[in-house]
Amino acid sequence: MRAEVIIAAFFGTIAFSILYSVPSIYLLSCGFIGAMGWVVYSLLMPFLGTTASIFFATVAISLISRKMAVIRKAPEIIFLISGIFPLVPGAGIYWTAYYLVSDQMSLALASGSGAFKTCLAMVLGIAVIHELPQWIFSGRRIGGKAK
Repeated sequence: MRAEVIIAAFFGTIAFSILYSVPSIYLLSCGFIGAMGWVVYSLLMPFLGTTASIFFATVAISLISRKMAVIRKAPEIIFLISGIFPLVPGAGIYWTAYYLVSDQMSLALASGSGAFKTCLAMVLGIAVIHELPQWIFSGRRIGGKAK
């Protein structure tokens, strides 16, 4: 795993957060989450392939985002949307559109199916974590008593 790629994910996530007007007090947290997602993806990619690695990286991003929302007392969406940015299949979507308009349907189908699988893995990763009850992340039990 190359450190410069993780640093690029960190700063890319911060830049994306600035673009979407995330308050400046959350920028480092967003960068950390984006970098950690990329670390998980990079570690798992040689063993599991793209789709499964994206799924588990998204699970990690969702877990960290939910916990960070509790710690920082902020909406989780701030951390989740910013943190997921490095995993989005932008190039796959671009090439799919390019091949479609240039009438290269077989290449468009190949590129589009990869981008679709990546997006589906991201949605499922988010959905799995969002099914967990909030008390797991807040440190409280069901009855409201602190642990």
